[in-house]
Amino acid sequence: MSPLFSLFLLHIIVSAAGAQLRPHYYSESCPKAEAVVRHVMKKALIREPRSLASVMRFQFHDCFVNGCDASLLLDDTPTMLGEKLALANINSLRSYEVVDEVKEALEKVCPGIVSCADIIIMASKDAVALTGGPDWEVKLGRLDSLSASQEASDNVMPSPRANASFLIDLFGKFNLSVKDLVALSGSHSIGQARCFSIMFRLYNQSGTGRPDPVFDPKFRGKLNKLCPLNVDQNVTGDLDATPVVFDNQYFKDLVAGRGFLNSDQTLFTFPETRAFVQLFSRDQHEFFKAFVEGMIKMGDLQVEQQGEVRRNCRVVNSRHPVTPRTCL
Repeated sequence: MSPLFSLFLLHIIVSAAGAQLRPHYYSESCPKAEAVVRHVMKKALIREPRSLASVMRFQFHDCFVNGCDASLLLDDTPTMLGEKLALANINSLRSYEVVDEVKEALEKVCPGIVSCADIIIMASKDAVALTGGPDWEVKLGRLDSLSASQEASDNVMPSPRANASFLIDLFGKFNLSVKDLVALSGSHSIGQARCFSIMFRLYNQSGTGRPDPVFDPKFRGKLNKLCPLNVDQNVTGDLDATPVVFDNQYFKDLVAGRGFLNSDQTLFTFPETRAFVQLFSRDQHEFFKAFVEGMIKMGDLQVEQQGEVRRNCRVVNSRHPVTPRTCL
C-alpha cells in the first residue's frame, strides 16, 4: 500500500458501521461477555498494573489503521507482514497475552460469538475504569479483519516526535476534533514509555544539540539520570506522576513542563491545544467526559470490508470472506 493510497484511505474511514454497532450487542448471544472481560482485566491489574495501560493503547493503534477490526492482533505469516512490528508498535505495544486470556475465557462461555475487535473495545474501557477513570457503555458488533498491514500502520501512526499541528491534521482525517485529540492524549495518564522516545528531546531537540527548552529543569535532570546518552533505550519512564492511576495529573504535568513525550508537551506549547490542556488540568470531570466522548467516536471508525469472528485473535480462521454482520 502506497503512502498516497493510505492517506486516501483515511478519508474513507466512516462510522457507517455505527448502524450495526450498539450497546448490549451480546445480551442474548453471550450475556456474560462484558463481565468475563472485566474479570480477566481485574486479574491482569493484580498481576501487573502496567498491563492495563498497554491494553488500553490497543484501541488507538487498532482503530487508526483501517478501522477497529483487530488487525493489530494478527501475527505475521509467510505471506503477510502484520502490524505488530510496525514502527509505532515494535518494542512499544505489549500485553497481547491479556487479550489472548480474555478470548480464551470467552470461547469457553460462548464459542465463536465475541469478536477480537470488540474485545479490544471492552478491555480498553475496563483498563480506564479499573485504574480510577470513567466507565461507560460501549457499542459492540464488530467483525475481525482477514488481514493486516505493517505498511498501513507505518503510514498512519504518529511518532512520539510529532508536534500538535501534525496531530491536529491527523486526528482531523478521522473526524476527531482538537478537543478529542487533547482528551484522548490523556490516555497517557497511565503507563510508561521508552527512553528511545525522548533521547532527542533530552540531547538534540530540533537538531540544536541542546535539550528541549520547555522542560522543567528538575524534571529534565530526573530524565537525564533515567536516560543518559549510553542508556539501554528500552528502559522505561512514567508518562506522568501517577502512572497507575487514571486521572488528570497528566495535564497538570504538561502545564508544569513535565511532559514525557514531545507529542504530549507540544499540546501545551501549541496555542490551538493549550486551552484544552489548561481546562483538563483544572477540571478532571471535564477531562473524563471528553475522554469518553473521544473513545466512543474512535470506536466507531470502520472501513467497508469483510470479516469474521476469530477463534484465536492472532490468526484468521480461514481465507474465505464472511458477509459483514448486520443489525438484527
